[in-house]
Amino acid sequence: MTISVAVSGASGYAGGELLRLLANHPEVRIGAITAHSNAGARLGQLQPHLLTLADRLLEETTVENLAGHDVVFLALPHGASGAIAAQLPPETLVVDAGADHRLSDPRAWEEFYGSPHSGTWPYGLPELPGQRRKLKGATRIAVPGCYPTSALLALTPGFAAGVLEPQDVVIVSASGTSGAGKSLKPHLLGSEVMGTMTPYGVGGVHRHTPEIEQGLSQVSGQPVTVSFTPTLAPMSRGILTTATARLRPEHAGLDAAAIRQIWLDAYDGEDFIHVLPEGQWPSTKSVVGSNYVALQVAYDARTGRVVVCSVIDNLVKGTAGGAVQSMNIALGFPENLGLTTLGVAP
Repeated sequence: MTISVAVSGASGYAGGELLRLLANHPEVRIGAITAHSNAGARLGQLQPHLLTLADRLLEETTVENLAGHDVVFLALPHGASGAIAAQLPPETLVVDAGADHRLSDPRAWEEFYGSPHSGTWPYGLPELPGQRRKLKGATRIAVPGCYPTSALLALTPGFAAGVLEPQDVVIVSASGTSGAGKSLKPHLLGSEVMGTMTPYGVGGVHRHTPEIEQGLSQVSGQPVTVSFTPTLAPMSRGILTTATARLRPEHAGLDAAAIRQIWLDAYDGEDFIHVLPEGQWPSTKSVVGSNYVALQVAYDARTGRVVVCSVIDNLVKGTAGGAVQSMNIALGFPENLGLTTLGVAP
């Protein structure tokens, strides 16, 4: 079964990555490719790596241009997806790579994004407990944020097993500059980011904080509070997340091997998540270009804290790869179709 797919925001990083993956998907025919300010331009001028699509012209991002496809991917700025999605036919599979439909609490959306809430869609992170069932046959899917993808996959096994305390969860993530999008920003110039690291969104104000808390709370069955600090690293792609949480007092007797086994059991059989052998630590370079998540788990017995490090490519598993993976599930394709666990090196 060949499906027709439209991609909005095709001149940006997320849209370009979607096209790269979809161009190699054996069941996809790429239809409309749209943009806003770059409408009318040849795609090859803006995404020269997409050779097979280079001569395609970018159309305006309108409901008329997106309608009529089996699947529509919305790779638009936050706050721009809701109005377009509401006008697309209910039978069309709409996959939103923006934040508009991720949060279930309208108050949290309004607090962190400052606009009316557009509603809540099934969450496109299949590895969360019970999530594949919600995605199968769905016609609306909200792709997780890149930071929440890395953080939720790092800590979910411990909360699902009930061994982690729901308070005093600390997450620090380092991201490549592509996570900030393709718009020109002085602080993201090469001369500004090379050779330095910078924190931002410090003090619980980053927009992905409520999304991380929402996911962990659903897994845990009780409210989880998170201290989340993102940092900007001098690389184009990748996220390294270090997440720590205390063991519950009733599980204080667990040793490092037993804790590690919880993560091994949770991700046994998952195509895209791998707990590395003991002594090997994840690196962002190892996952570049892939839908692969590498994890390592340790136990700090002195403080009673479990420490999990995870790495993802923020543009693949953190955005476009997660979107294609979720589309595959919704349409009944093999989950790994068009995706790879192989990175690019050096």
